[in-house]
Amino acid sequence: MTNEEHGSREPHDRWPRPALTVDVAALVRETPLRVLLVQRGGPPFAGAWALPGGFVEEGEIVAAAAARELVEETGIEADDLLLLGVYSAPGRDPRGWTVSIAYTLELDAELAAEGGDDAASARWFGVDELPPLAFDHAQIVSEAIAAVRSRLR
Repeated sequence: MTNEEHGSREPHDRWPRPALTVDVAALVRETPLRVLLVQRGGPPFAGAWALPGGFVEEGEIVAAAAARELVEETGIEADDLLLLGVYSAPGRDPRGWTVSIAYTLELDAELAAEGGDDAASARWFGVDELPPLAFDHAQIVSEAIAAVRSRLR
């Protein structure tokens, strides 16, 4: 439907919009829990560890974008992503205003992962041995760990 069909004549571009991104917290459920991280190959935070993720393309379904980014950056295919949350704190990305939709992927065992696209490498880390993380990914990982642990009870 058009704006006119809804009774509105105002263009959508009247209001500023954030860039939409996705992040995937892939976790191995066995003890100790492990999370998959990628080492960023470019700015911002070049060389830092982060969750696999990136920008949603125009017209792309958000969950499909998360699965696409996971494959591009780690080589891991997944169609059973679980919605974790929405992260929108101002300043979460130095490139500008972004809102990220985060997902979890719960696995029984580590899958082979290799850095691809803009990820220099990919590696599994024990959740008690995490390196400093880029963006607000420490918060996302913390909430993903809590979500997985609550489902394991």
